[in-house]
Amino acid sequence: MSLPGPTPLQSFLGGVGLAFPVQAFLSLNHNTFGISGFIHGAARGNLEDSMSVLGLISGGLAIAAIEGGKPMVQNSPPLHLVLSGLLVGVGAKMSNGCTSGHMICGLSQFSIRSIAATTTFSMTASLTARLFHGALAALPGDTSLGAHGSAFLISIGAALASTLAASRVINAGVRARQAVAFCTAFAFAFALRLSNLSDQRRVLAFLLTPAHAAFDSSLLYLAIGAVPLSSLLYRVGKVRVPSKGRVDARLLAGAALFGIGWGMEGICPGPGLINFGWALAAGSGIMPIATWLGAVIIGGFLVPS
Repeated sequence: MSLPGPTPLQSFLGGVGLAFPVQAFLSLNHNTFGISGFIHGAARGNLEDSMSVLGLISGGLAIAAIEGGKPMVQNSPPLHLVLSGLLVGVGAKMSNGCTSGHMICGLSQFSIRSIAATTTFSMTASLTARLFHGALAALPGDTSLGAHGSAFLISIGAALASTLAASRVINAGVRARQAVAFCTAFAFAFALRLSNLSDQRRVLAFLLTPAHAAFDSSLLYLAIGAVPLSSLLYRVGKVRVPSKGRVDARLLAGAALFGIGWGMEGICPGPGLINFGWALAAGSGIMPIATWLGAVIIGGFLVPS
């Protein structure tokens, strides 16, 4: 039996795997890999955002084919799922980003707004997790690559190769952008699953902080793998993200609401979409994830653009 603890190698390599599709998307489509933005854009009919959403869901379907089983879904009351999703949707729209846009992309670009947003939603998520999940049990650790780690790494590489091929084979324009959106999201899904941070229990265990017996540092290993490499790739790349303004009350309030919703369930938009695809393939656990995602979409519509 494995002792309680993190999954350092898997989480670190998963973080490294996240950096490449994020930078490929920026370099080829000149846009930030922000998954909450993809969801809100797709809900309003944006085809490029829809392809990103489809790529993440398709990644979940492919993960099911490799790994089997089904995603871990907390036995949460429907009202709890709806409130969490609404807060995540409203908060991400107000703060113009979620964990992917602010924590991975923004921090790697040394964005002051993203630093403020990440600090804020991490604090409110931690406080909320301790309130709702103080009885969470410690998860087993694993210092190896895992049973499916090699397959996930190969899949990440294949998806990134497809991204580059699509950007060169398809004539520049809308179709090329859509192909890049799909392929980078597909690669992102495998990297996130490799990291084990698509499992809401590990996210919640991290948010409980080291003071709790169930604390799991896997998310820290993901950040160590993702953020420095993303920053390096951003520095050597040619595309720059313009500043989106100063830190204001809307940003901080939105980040705080996002953090509360995140801490309630341990789900943010990326894992939500990936696990939805996995649940569809498994034929189990579909409704709770669909309920949460539907609430995220509604939350986005509640906030004026």
